[in-house]
Amino acid sequence: MASAISANRAELLAIATAVATEKMIDKAIVIEAMEEAIQKSARNRYGAENDIRAKLDPRTGDLRLWRVVEVVEHVDDYFKQVDLKQAEKLQKDAKIGDFIVDPLPPVDLGRIDAQSAKQVIFQKVRDAERDRQFAEFKDRVGEVVTGVIKSVEFGHVIVNLGRAEGVIRRDQQIPREAARVGERVRAIILKVDRQNRGPQIFLSRAHPDFMKKLFAQEVPEIYDSIIEIKAAARDPGSRAKIGVISRDSSIDPVGACVGMKGSRVQAVVQELQGEKIDIIPWSEDAATFVVNALQPATVSRVVIDEEDARIEVVVPDDQLSLAIGRRGQNVRLASQLTGKQIDIMTEAEASEKRQKEFAERSKMFEEELDVDETLSQLLVAEGFTELEEVAYIDIAELATIEGFDEELAEELQSRAAEALERREDANRELRRALGVDDELAELPHLNEAMLVTLGKAGIKTLDDLADLATDELIAKKRVNDQRRRNDKRDRDEKREEASRGGVLGEYGLSEEQGNEIIMAARAHWFDDEPAAEGAADNGEAADADSSQ
Repeated sequence: MASAISANRAELLAIATAVATEKMIDKAIVIEAMEEAIQKSARNRYGAENDIRAKLDPRTGDLRLWRVVEVVEHVDDYFKQVDLKQAEKLQKDAKIGDFIVDPLPPVDLGRIDAQSAKQVIFQKVRDAERDRQFAEFKDRVGEVVTGVIKSVEFGHVIVNLGRAEGVIRRDQQIPREAARVGERVRAIILKVDRQNRGPQIFLSRAHPDFMKKLFAQEVPEIYDSIIEIKAAARDPGSRAKIGVISRDSSIDPVGACVGMKGSRVQAVVQELQGEKIDIIPWSEDAATFVVNALQPATVSRVVIDEEDARIEVVVPDDQLSLAIGRRGQNVRLASQLTGKQIDIMTEAEASEKRQKEFAERSKMFEEELDVDETLSQLLVAEGFTELEEVAYIDIAELATIEGFDEELAEELQSRAAEALERREDANRELRRALGVDDELAELPHLNEAMLVTLGKAGIKTLDDLADLATDELIAKKRVNDQRRRNDKRDRDEKREEASRGGVLGEYGLSEEQGNEIIMAARAHWFDDEPAAEGAADNGEAADADSSQ
């Protein structure tokens, strides 16, 4: 009998060691799982109502089994309680209120109990393995890993990473790249999610960061942080652009990335299935960087709109198709690289646009200021675009324009102020006709034109405005016109609705100003609170008086 027990002990410890080694988890977790399984089997044998504990010695394999009972004066639960007389047989110094141990003989696991114990151990080990996988990979996001393709399911590639499995979803694969089971594949860890069925490790071969990491492996200067990749954009499997800068003036960043006879860049190109890579010198000057990003096209002129994060690029007529690229690829990648919307036009289109703007502004000044065409055109030629610029510019500066004198400058400013006042009056009438409350006109930063816009959007009271978030009020409208032209009409309308900016987005209000407007509109909510509390107190007092 003793030899059988020692054999069982040795077997238990051998199983625990083997499982811990195979699953690469702590042996203590396996021992704990075994104890839990034995406890469950013992409860099945002695009764589930008992509080039964098991302890397996990890060094000797000794198994102890006991029942925990409470010492009470009057026994109500015979499974978990004992009286003092019975308790003293188990423990001489037992007192009322103590929890004492009642040793139990070892149980022989039957077939059903053994199967149940096996399931408990497997579940515990599986949970520990999942925790170990998550802990191992959660801090490796952004790291390039190598694995073996295990299977392809519904277009998604399952990769064996050794200690875990990752998945390259269809949208994160390089288009037209064949995935064959058993082949080795490199990818970047994009995200690690903790889920009930285990950690989900999402990999990518299409993300720009994957290309960056490949360059870091091929170019020692990038790995050593002498050269930095400041920006990257990809059309996976087709073309890519990276912007690089060197911290050492003696090292050419583009040349270092290309390598001797193109060896370094070719290694990356081969890994990316022949993807063409444009290596571009990065520049802090946005205009210079845009010119570089649009290579190989030649750029004539660049106009940057900092407020709208847009860049207008003018190219010679014969460079238009090259600048745009096949299916808009070149300008799309350049836009991603610079982080700005790029509008490309030819010299002819730019000239036509300037002439149109010149004519519109000249006509506006001619009508609003009641001046002749020559004078209005002179104002536009000097860079004036709005009435506010004429009304509020320093009069001495206005008088320095060729052909102007101080008297003419004063007259123009007076007429501009009158024109602005007429606009304000007209907008005020329109605002009232729309039913917008006068209370809104008292809020900071809002003029009558803005109030008209609010009214047309159905925002007519303080509560209507107070219900808005700051972004809903001032965010600028961003719609990709090129994409909209290529989409179906119903999809186009949904996208336009989704990407529509704030109600007052066109007026260029800052976030700080937007917050001030919203908070001023909500001020009356807080003013009502003390009054309401006072009314409640008075009501309670009145009730008390009436009860007396």
